[in-house]
Amino acid sequence: MKTLPIIDISSLIAGSAGRREAAARIGEACRDFGFFYVNGHGVNERLQRELEMVSRGFFAQDLETKLEIRMSRGGRAWRGYFPVGGELTSGQPDLKEGIYFGAELADTHPLVKAGALMHGPNLFPSGMPQFRPLVLDYMNAMTRLGHSLMAGISLSLGLEETWFADHYTSDPLILFRIFNYPPPTDSSFGVGEHTDYGLLTILKQDASGGLQVKAEGEWIDVEPVPDSLVCNVGDMLDRLTGGRFLSAPHRVQNPSEQHRLSFAFFFDPNFNAEVKPIETAGQVRDNRQERWDNASVHEFQGTYGDYLLRKVSKVFPELGRKVL
Repeated sequence: MKTLPIIDISSLIAGSAGRREAAARIGEACRDFGFFYVNGHGVNERLQRELEMVSRGFFAQDLETKLEIRMSRGGRAWRGYFPVGGELTSGQPDLKEGIYFGAELADTHPLVKAGALMHGPNLFPSGMPQFRPLVLDYMNAMTRLGHSLMAGISLSLGLEETWFADHYTSDPLILFRIFNYPPPTDSSFGVGEHTDYGLLTILKQDASGGLQVKAEGEWIDVEPVPDSLVCNVGDMLDRLTGGRFLSAPHRVQNPSEQHRLSFAFFFDPNFNAEVKPIETAGQVRDNRQERWDNASVHEFQGTYGDYLLRKVSKVFPELGRKVL
């Protein structure tokens, strides 16, 4: 049975000797699977535990209390809580609930004042004062990790370490989701087959398992590995590399009788960045035949914001009609 590689990235975090070897392993994993584990990532373990604890506390509340920060109150910033069945994947309701977060921007920020979509302040539960600092600290830690990983990906492509920072991620679009998958009542999926939209997703999952990635037509279990995070390629990195790095389809089915918690952090191009293939990408390698929708990310032209809004408005169609 195929298994994903586990890569020690401590040299990338420290910028020390050995980082090119780690980068080469990341590149190989991105080509072969589009998924890999990382350890030596430097994200504080206590921070992870505390955020998990308060997240479980939030989801344990009654629906009316959770809906106090419902997404419709986030407006154009597209932030807040959605209930089970409130998010669609390929037109089908997901068996999960969650909270959407992003970079914390005050109402006085120029982008917010200009009404830029998906930019603005976050919504936090009023009765849980510890939630806000934990979420913001976690997003800051993951943003630093995202920059280090993208430096490794730059090296793996034979580019300068700062290539992605210079072209797409000096001011990345940061999106963070906390998902809770309740115990299933049948064989339905918590989230169906899909790909992620941006550059890189960094996932912390609890001990439940249930994540699967599709590689060469075969579904591979992405089992929880202690002290590790899961990383995967998004559609824009697939497009930038001409398909050398695959945005692999994946899905989740909660296999346990417990609630399954996951933290999904998306490190993406700047919202207004026009995404074009890297000049050295070469001939396009298109995996559209492996995708459930037979779509090609290589046919897209425009900014990352264009691509993201088109996708997200299908995930939340009612909110999309009201906001877009």
